[in-house]
Amino acid sequence: MNSEIKVAPLLFVALLISPLLSQGQDTPVRNRELKGRIVETGEGIPNVHLLNLSAERATITNADGYFSMDTRVGDTVLISAIRYERKTFVVTDQMLESSGLQIEMVPFVNELEEVVVRPYNLSGKLDEDLLNLSVEEPVTAASLNLPNAYAKKRTQAERQLIEAKTGGGLIPLNPVLNAISGRTKMLKKRLARDQAYLQTQEVRARYADSLFVSELNIPEIRIPDFMYFCEMDSEFAGLADSEDLLKMWDFLKAKGLEYRKANELE
Repeated sequence: MNSEIKVAPLLFVALLISPLLSQGQDTPVRNRELKGRIVETGEGIPNVHLLNLSAERATITNADGYFSMDTRVGDTVLISAIRYERKTFVVTDQMLESSGLQIEMVPFVNELEEVVVRPYNLSGKLDEDLLNLSVEEPVTAASLNLPNAYAKKRTQAERQLIEAKTGGGLIPLNPVLNAISGRTKMLKKRLARDQAYLQTQEVRARYADSLFVSELNIPEIRIPDFMYFCEMDSEFAGLADSEDLLKMWDFLKAKGLEYRKANELE
């Protein structure tokens, strides 16, 4: 009889605390979309890189500074952009639930201690020193008003093509001989190839290599080959000339799928 009286309270306590124990069990954390805007004094900043260091993912802001990326509560995100101080933050529930998240960036300023440089009495503050310092105007083609002062410097391929198409005398033989031999045609192809290569390199420089690896799943060693693959598409040159980073990124994502499938990288 006494043993039954002792067991009943123990059973009651076990039933009471079992729901509390089940609530304390770990539940799987799911990915959620973090949306926001990177700004400076209220203006959106384009082409800002956001790297989720915890999940090894990355994204880039669009032309108006907006971004979205998959994250989890507790992930650490690094924000990196030219001319701005780097910033890191830890993702919280409030951030994920916010519909108007804005992250203010601070322009990078390399401050120096105040110094005085003799004999010019320079303080190290450029804006003040430029006003107080008397500097003679350098001698340049522009200051001398020469005809070629603002002429664009030609590449080697451009100079060779001009040389092949010009010549002196009553009947210039140089253009005729180069046309017959095929040298002019060859130089035109070389110039077009050089220009296309430079354009491709400019496009690649707009995005960090980490984005090609993390977002497009292109191995770093194959990025040059992938860019050449994109260059062969007829839409590439027009998008490159437009300098629309968002449209070009959409194009690169689509080409990334084609490239991985063609090279069996899936």
